[in-house]
Amino acid sequence: MFNAITHSQIFVLDQDEALDFYVGKLGLEVADDVDLGFMRWLTVRVPGHPDREILLERPGPPSMSQETAEQVRELVTKGATGGWFILTTDDCRKTYETLLARGVEFTEEPTERPYGIDCGLRDPFGNRLRFTQPKS
Repeated sequence: MFNAITHSQIFVLDQDEALDFYVGKLGLEVADDVDLGFMRWLTVRVPGHPDREILLERPGPPSMSQETAEQVRELVTKGATGGWFILTTDDCRKTYETLLARGVEFTEEPTERPYGIDCGLRDPFGNRLRFTQPKS
């Protein structure tokens, strides 16, 4: 039946600020940035990996009413929307130091786990992110 997941979605409160964070600080690349009139379709991806994109969606019409969008924005700010993802890296500690120097705020420093080394951070909107250096 299915053979891939091509897109995932997280809510962001400001798409330009999201671009600055996801592209400028984390080093992802823009896959699509299209004004559809009723919304801005903005996706990013890991450079060199065109098979998986993350939609950085601003809560609002057409997918929800303004009232619901306001409630979603409040939940995003609290980190309570469930939106999150995990990236992988070859060197968790080096990536951590690089991102720390770029002003990324971490919720957890690199930590040894049974599956490798990982750490946690939040984007400027409250979404939880992790990156992991898998055990080899």
